[in-house]
Amino acid sequence: MADGLLVERLRQYLRDLKPEARALLIAELERGLLRGDETAGAELVLQELRRASREPNRPSPRTGSLARLFFQPLEPFLVDDTATHKHPGRIARVALDPIWQWICRDLLPGEAKAVTDEVARAFANEDTAKAEALGRAFQDRTIQRMQEALDSAQGDDKTRRRLAAQIGTPKALEDVTAIMNVLRSRDILAALGKRLPSHIKNLSDAQLDDVKTLLDVHAGDPSLFLFSLVLVMSRLASPWHLVRLAHKAAGSDSAARISETPYAIAVAIVLAEIERMVGELKTELRSGRGVATGALLKGIHDAARGMRTEINLSGDSAWAKQLAALRTEISNLLKAEIESLPGRVRRLLRPRPAKDIQVNSVLDSGDVAETETLIEFVGICRNYASELAVSEMTQRAYSDVHHYLDTSTQPLVEALRQAGDHDRTFRKSQLDAAVRFCAKMFGKDYADLLTKAGTMAENSERKTANGKS
Repeated sequence: MADGLLVERLRQYLRDLKPEARALLIAELERGLLRGDETAGAELVLQELRRASREPNRPSPRTGSLARLFFQPLEPFLVDDTATHKHPGRIARVALDPIWQWICRDLLPGEAKAVTDEVARAFANEDTAKAEALGRAFQDRTIQRMQEALDSAQGDDKTRRRLAAQIGTPKALEDVTAIMNVLRSRDILAALGKRLPSHIKNLSDAQLDDVKTLLDVHAGDPSLFLFSLVLVMSRLASPWHLVRLAHKAAGSDSAARISETPYAIAVAIVLAEIERMVGELKTELRSGRGVATGALLKGIHDAARGMRTEINLSGDSAWAKQLAALRTEISNLLKAEIESLPGRVRRLLRPRPAKDIQVNSVLDSGDVAETETLIEFVGICRNYASELAVSEMTQRAYSDVHHYLDTSTQPLVEALRQAGDHDRTFRKSQLDAAVRFCAKMFGKDYADLLTKAGTMAENSERKTANGKS
C-alpha cells in the first residue's frame, strides 16, 4: 500500500477517536518522547492529534475520491501550518481545498466533474487500478493547464492578480508551481521513496553516506533536489538531522562553506520547520489546551541544539541571525507562562480566614488543573532552558514554587485539622490541590505522605467533633 494512503488512513483513524481516547494517546506518546523513546511515527501522530484537537468538527475527506488521488503524491510535502508561512519545498495542507476548487471551477470544470464520477464508479466496483489510472491522467492534463495559466500571467501584473484571486491562497502562484513540480516529478520521487528507509532513527555514518549518494544524483535540478530533501526529512525521526547532509557535503561545519553547496537549502528547510514548531507552540499556549507542549518544546530544543552542533553559527551569518531571533521569540513566548506560576500557586493555596470562605465552596477545578499542568510545563522547560534562553526565569519560578509548597503544606494540613463545618470543604480542596502540585514538584511518594497527613487531620477533626457532641 502506498505510504500516502497509509498516512491518510492514520489521519482518518485519529480524527475519529473520541476526545478522551485522543487525550490518553497524546499523554502516553508525549511521556515516551520526553523519556527519549524513539517510536516510529510518534511525531507525526502527535502533530495530527494536536491538529484534530484544534479542529474537532472539521469534515473528513472522502477516501475514494479524485481529489485524494490527485493530491496523494504531495503527502510527504504537506505541512500543517498557516498558508502564509513559507516552507521551502512544502505546501500548506489548508491550501489544498481552495486549489482543488480552482481546478474544478476554472481550470478543468467539465472534465473534473466527469472524471470525479468515473473514479467514484471505479472505487464502487473495487477497481482501484482503473481509479488510479484515471487520477494519473487527470494529473497530467491538470499540469498542462496549470502551466498554461502561469505562462499567461508572466509579465502581466493584472493577469497575475486575477489568477491569484481565482486560486484563493495567500501564496497562490507559489503553491500552484510547487504542486505542478511535485506532480511532474512524481515517478522520480516515488522511486527515491522506495529506496529510502521508511523510518530513519539516526541519520549518521553509513546511512548518511547512502542517503547523500541517492540525493547527489538530483543535485543539478534545484526543484527536484529541494523536494528530494523534503522527502528525506519526512522519513527522519528527528527532522533537524537533515542539516547533517549539508555538513557532509561541505566537509566542514563552516556556514560559509555550507552555503556554497547545493545542500545549503537543507538548512533553510530545517529553520522553517523550527519556525513552524514555534508557531504551533504559540497557538497551544494561547489556547490554554496545552496539547503535547512538552513534545513541542523537546522538538524545538533538539533542533536548535542540533543546528548549533552541526553548523558553526558563531559568526554573523543569516542563519545565525535567524536562529538567534527564534530563540528570542521562544524566550518571550515562554516568559509570561513561566513567571505566572508562583502567583497562581499562591493564589490557590494561600491561607484564608474562615470569614472569607463561603459555605461548602471549593477551589475551581479548572484553575487547579491548569496550574498543575503549568507546574509540569515549567518542569519540562527546566530540561531545555539553556537552549531556549529561559534558564534564569525558569530556575527562579521553579525555586519559588518549590519553597512555597515545602513551607505551606503543613499549615494546610493544620487548617484542615482545625476546620469547622463552615470551611472544611474548602480547606480539603486546598489540600487536595497541594497534593496534586506536590506530585508534580516532589514526586508521588511525597504526595502520598501529604495525602495520609490530610486523612489523619480529617479523622482527628471528626473525633474531636464527636467527643464534643
